[in-house]
Amino acid sequence: MRLKQLRKAKGISQLNLAMHLNTNQNTMSRYETGEREPAINELIKIADFFNVSVDYLLERTDNPNMQK
Repeated sequence: MRLKQLRKAKGISQLNLAMHLNTNQNTMSRYETGEREPAINELIKIADFFNVSVDYLLERTDNPNMQK
């Protein structure tokens, strides 16, 4: 998952991201390390926050644009 890459590119901390997504920093850390996988509703929140597709977030495509 590209979560860490996207977060660092935006220049925000795990804590800041967690606050924006209404979760905790420990959860963000586990998502980034692959220790835990986000539920579909969390994937959508993360993708929306970074304005990328879920497929891009999950590394299923290299195109970050959401298809409409």
